[in-house]
Amino acid sequence: MRLEGRRVRTERLLIGCPVCQEPEILELFLRSLRRLELPGVQTAYCFVDDNHDPRSKALLAAFQAAVPAVTVETPPRQEAGRQYRGHNWDEHAIWKVARYKDRMIDRALREGFTHLFLVDSDVLVHPKAVRHLMDTGKAIVSQVFWTRWQADAVEQPQVWLRDFYTQFDQEPGERLTPAEERARTYAFFDMLRAPGLYEVGGLGACTMVRRDALEQGVNFRPVRNLSFWGEDRHFCVRAAARDIPLFADTVYPAFHVFRPEQLEGGRDFLRRTEQG
Repeated sequence: MRLEGRRVRTERLLIGCPVCQEPEILELFLRSLRRLELPGVQTAYCFVDDNHDPRSKALLAAFQAAVPAVTVETPPRQEAGRQYRGHNWDEHAIWKVARYKDRMIDRALREGFTHLFLVDSDVLVHPKAVRHLMDTGKAIVSQVFWTRWQADAVEQPQVWLRDFYTQFDQEPGERLTPAEERARTYAFFDMLRAPGLYEVGGLGACTMVRRDALEQGVNFRPVRNLSFWGEDRHFCVRAAARDIPLFADTVYPAFHVFRPEQLEGGRDFLRRTEQG
């Protein structure tokens, strides 16, 4: 609870996630949620069960039976369509998930939650991370994780500085060589490897949003004059247009189970973080 003048305000957190996930990955994700350390926070969960595998549906049902204040919603019939697990995304899937997230925003506002934590179902979070994100006091802040988007590529964070996924600084009108772009990109990566809180231009997939930002109208609807792919870009542009800064936190990095071969890495992450 927080003191506001003479009034005590109870922190109320809604954790939301649209789920269309392989059961082996989903099992690790739900384990990571059950370990969250949230003393004094009234916490509720909202999942949209968009799974096609009955084993994944059973995992969500078991979580709902074991954990208080869990809602598992079924997508409206008109939302039925192609799957988006395995990162096989298309425009239909992207905007379907955006609508799910916006319904979670509507619920957080309607039911008086002070914070909304939106997290993807293949992102494993540290037990202390969600409380820590709330304690940063930032209106919008993401916990950083690192991913090799292609198997032979360098690891990159899921946050960026501007545009679609630009990860280097550049002044207006400044012209950079490819070598300079690479050097600045790696400087950005080096900065994020150090534990801290950093202002960025874009983020997603593991994001805490404070109520005042929700009340200012941030959402995942497409910005009509923006062609960027991905609902998180539209969310971030809308936030910036409302003068709400975006932050990346690297104190308790998350783990992204991006491919099935990373399952053992995810299990190791859970083991290590259970030990502190």
